[in-house]
Amino acid sequence: MFSLSPVRPTFPPVRCSTRSLRQRIQTVHTIQKITEAMKLVAAARIRRAQEAVVNSRPFSSNLAAMLNDITLRLHNDHVSTPLTRATTPFRTVALVIVTGDRGLCGGFNKSVIKKAATRIEELRKLNLGCVVISVGKKGNSFFTLGNRNQDPFVKVDSFIEIGGFPTAKEAQVIADDVFSLFVSEEVDKVELVYTKFVSLVRFEPVIQTLLPLGEVSDVKDEIFRLSSKEGKLVVERDVMRLRKEGEVLSPLMEFEQDPVMILDAMLPLYLNSQVLRGLQESVASELAARMGAMATATDNAVELKKRLSVQYNRERQAKITGELLEIVAGAEALTKID
Repeated sequence: MFSLSPVRPTFPPVRCSTRSLRQRIQTVHTIQKITEAMKLVAAARIRRAQEAVVNSRPFSSNLAAMLNDITLRLHNDHVSTPLTRATTPFRTVALVIVTGDRGLCGGFNKSVIKKAATRIEELRKLNLGCVVISVGKKGNSFFTLGNRNQDPFVKVDSFIEIGGFPTAKEAQVIADDVFSLFVSEEVDKVELVYTKFVSLVRFEPVIQTLLPLGEVSDVKDEIFRLSSKEGKLVVERDVMRLRKEGEVLSPLMEFEQDPVMILDAMLPLYLNSQVLRGLQESVASELAARMGAMATATDNAVELKKRLSVQYNRERQAKITGELLEIVAGAEALTKID
């Protein structure tokens, strides 16, 4: 779990001239206006991103649960398919790592990259190869421009730039890429590393197995919606039940077609929905992190501007007092001469 909490730094005392203080106050005021505008933009965009997350979760979760139930029926009937049969032992694992394209969003990108780096270390200890599919400029810069491109266990396969709100067309590009890698047996397992959106102040980097098809465990969804009440931003909490715990397909249900053919037909839709869900969750988490980071930056700018204003008034008062003392001293000197 990763939570955003504002940190109020302790500023050192300011020692400079009144002119420099005026310039610094103006600079801090400009920065405050910029960060406040970025916070408002992120707050406006997160509403749309949050709605996309809320609307996509039931479909993707229920579709994954249905495929899991079909896979369970096939396993009970001792039927095995390439999409559900895991290669033992694994040789190569593909990681689809979803990061942002920009910074100024707190520890969002760092948390995803750290999660992926930890997973790569685990694969290295197991002597497994790793293929990285980077989604987002920040992750691509880390895995290609850093020293990790020299790692013989890690291979950067491709870089995919999303930009803005993700669509099904962009998710399909990623799904086709991982599907071709899995079917061609270049990789034995595909994992999606993304940030799950929990609330406006909390998001969690997670790793989800895309291929081979596995167990689906999420049966409920807790959402914190951003709304306005009496002119202020408030958070509303909703809990949606995606499916009942232990609920599976009816044992009396019969398939008109071969279940293997059903799996092959539904797999592209499943991959697209899961990848799109991960992209939407990451975008919502990034906007929430940026809104929190800009709110903290705005508060710090306000506090620093107050401290600079107090120091400026003190320096100005001291300067005026010194000039008055010089005038009084000069007047006394003239009086004594006369």
